[in-house]
Amino acid sequence: QVQLVESGGGSVQPGGALTLTCVASEVLYTSYCMGWFRQAEGKEREAVATIWTGGPQTFYADSVKGRFSISHHNAKNTLYLQMNDLKPEDSAAYYCAAFEAYSLSARYCPPDSQYYDDWGQGTQVTVSS
Repeated sequence: QVQLVESGGGSVQPGGALTLTCVASEVLYTSYCMGWFRQAEGKEREAVATIWTGGPQTFYADSVKGRFSISHHNAKNTLYLQMNDLKPEDSAAYYCAAFEAYSLSARYCPPDSQYYDDWGQGTQVTVSS
């Protein structure tokens, strides 16, 4: 089981930017589906973005398209989420998640938390004026 540790959350004003980082505890020798999910207070957890480490396939929730960017650095075992033009509705606890995926036949890694085996502890993002 891979341990994931997120960082980079904080409080920003609307229109601001943050970069979240998720570091895996070990080298990921095979390909993984990795994703960022978020859960606002009183709401269900939702997928923000996913990426397959073996290729370019990415997924973005409609609410973040054009503002957020997911990327990974295999050599550093690190996943990133660049968040620009933040809005109050982006406020939530953000979680990094992963599962091993040797190959990917779908268009992108599933934006469904039930597929993901490994989870980080979360990092809080608060957007307010």
